Amino acid sequence: MATIAQWAEGARLRTLPLAIAPVLIGTGAAFGAIGGFSSLIIGSVDPADRPELGIGTLLFRALLAVIVSLGLQIGSNFANDYSDGIRGTDDVRVGPQRLTASGAVPPGAVKRAAFISFGVAALAGIVLVLVSQSWWFVPVGILAVLAAWFYTGGGHPYGYYALGEVFVFIFFGLVATLGTTYVMIQQLPPAAWAGAVAIGLFSCAVLMVNNLRDIPTDSEAGKTTLAVLLGDQRARAAYTLLVAVPYLLLLVPILSGHPAAVLAALSLVLAIGPLQTVLSGSQGTALIPPIKNTGLTALTYSALLALGLAL
Repeated sequence: MATIAQWAEGARLRTLPLAIAPVLIGTGAAFGAIGGFSSLIIGSVDPADRPELGIGTLLFRALLAVIVSLGLQIGSNFANDYSDGIRGTDDVRVGPQRLTASGAVPPGAVKRAAFISFGVAALAGIVLVLVSQSWWFVPVGILAVLAAWFYTGGGHPYGYYALGEVFVFIFFGLVATLGTTYVMIQQLPPAAWAGAVAIGLFSCAVLMVNNLRDIPTDSEAGKTTLAVLLGDQRARAAYTLLVAVPYLLLLVPILSGHPAAVLAALSLVLAIGPLQTVLSGSQGTALIPPIKNTGLTALTYSALLALGLAL
């Protein structure tokens, strides 16, 4: 029987900052679009005919959005563990052992864990749709679950055809960020778009360095990730670009009336370490720390950007 620690490893806790980060940005953009946090406190943007702009209501919707995002991320991780495990892709790994491939947990149990996680996300999503009356999020949510499952599941998983970054950018960048902002204020300001693209690129950077580490084993297993397609050197260059562009995107909120968004630039200090490791040509287990550290950089960037926008 697997231990709690093994289940936690299977959930891939180091990826969870990437589920929280877009909700932070989306929430910050929502607050910023209606006058900032201070305006909510003094009540100047909470007139009697718009009770949905009360601070308690907005924070409740943000909490639901976090649960949806975490549920999808954890479900996607378990689904990936199950599908790669039964295919034999994870039989030889450089990184941490997976639940299915290691035999620590029966494949069916890992599959159930994936769908339980998706169920939690769906339940929170339904509540969010009901309180925000954003009914068009129902099909978006269904698409998100399908995309999470078929990343490595099904007969033709798109993650095996260099399309993983597309899913990550769309759902953990654009959908998660813009969806959060929209269910809170029914608007999509420029700052939200810039933040959505930025965190989508950061998420792709984490996937890129993860797949850079796995190029030898993925190639042997017939899994064609974007890193495999690009090759070692170009994958490292792509990672650098994915980390750098979010800082250039800070110009959008700064020039659109949110000068405090420059706070997010402070997170660049955290990006230097993983960038140096990746550009040094490190291989194998030496690329494990940059995966976690890139995720922490993304979370810090998002928290500081959210703060800057909310101010």
